[in-house]
Amino acid sequence: MKVPLLDLKAQFVTIEPEVRAAIDRVFETQRFIMGPEVSGLEEEVAALSACAHGIGVSSGTDALLCALMAAGVGAGDEVIVPTFTFFSTAGSVSRLGARPVFADIERDTYNVDIAKVADLMTERTRAIIPVHLFGQCTDMDPLMELVAGKNITVIEDAAQSIGAKYKGRPAGSLGHLGCFSFFPSKNLGAFGDGGMIVTNDAALAERCAVLRQHGSKPKYYHKFVGANFRLDAIQAAILRVKLKHLPGWSEQRRRNADRYNKLLADAPVTLPTVRDYNEMIYNQYVISHARRDALQAHLKEKEIGTEIYYPLPLHLQECFSDLGYTTGTLPVSEEAAKRVLALPVYPELTDEAQTYVADCIRSFM
Repeated sequence: MKVPLLDLKAQFVTIEPEVRAAIDRVFETQRFIMGPEVSGLEEEVAALSACAHGIGVSSGTDALLCALMAAGVGAGDEVIVPTFTFFSTAGSVSRLGARPVFADIERDTYNVDIAKVADLMTERTRAIIPVHLFGQCTDMDPLMELVAGKNITVIEDAAQSIGAKYKGRPAGSLGHLGCFSFFPSKNLGAFGDGGMIVTNDAALAERCAVLRQHGSKPKYYHKFVGANFRLDAIQAAILRVKLKHLPGWSEQRRRNADRYNKLLADAPVTLPTVRDYNEMIYNQYVISHARRDALQAHLKEKEIGTEIYYPLPLHLQECFSDLGYTTGTLPVSEEAAKRVLALPVYPELTDEAQTYVADCIRSFM
């Protein structure tokens, strides 16, 4: 049996008429930049996130970059980020001339360790970016208590966690700004790049909205030096179709995760840990094993798609070598990078396919 890591074709066949109708709607209006599709998506994603404002942007990376710009981050500032995450979390900091300060993670959830964040805060800390990794929220209440009364902006990197909840509150509403990615592999994926910033702070929302259009308001009058971070109207129209299906898709991912938990209960692999106060959406279902590379090779032979998120922590990346980090500096993240492996968990995954994946993992053991 062939089991891909993700099967977007299987999803598309279930929504194809709706998607084509949405694209035709844009063709009919000829409103390709901004316009009603973008504003409609902004309202809908903001509502899902329990936020007053949504600002559609060109990618999840640009959402982080624009949010950092809106927070006033620049040269000489420090921004605390987890080292075990996708590159854009720290890359966006460096692009503004600020210094990413890397924090280690919790051993079980892979989210940033808030106690480690507290140890890293200095008078130069201007922002903190907690990442809700794999679809589970970081423990946000202690983090917000840490920054209370300080000039520090908390920007949620919720690229993998749209629809996830923390103590009943949605991802994106837990910090000062929340950033989503609509990269095609995400739970809510576009047919290309796209992203969204959400916030309950009207001033930050206004600044993000101006920054995404070269810092101009009104047109051709530039208050700030911004950039072209606009979300494409065709992508917004497609995302509005898919957003209606997101709750059902998220529930199916949780069902698939629960089924893996049962199928692999007797296998000597570490299964995902979900905090009891979190509602996880399983953008990835990540197991851990000491012989990860051999296990991945075995599953590849069986035509099962897997992925390693992430094989090298950011503090050990060549482009950050000037920051002075060395092997052993952040040991929990370094260990995780050697052990983690993501299995197929997409909503359309069949019971038969899951059983096959579990059987192949047990046969390896």
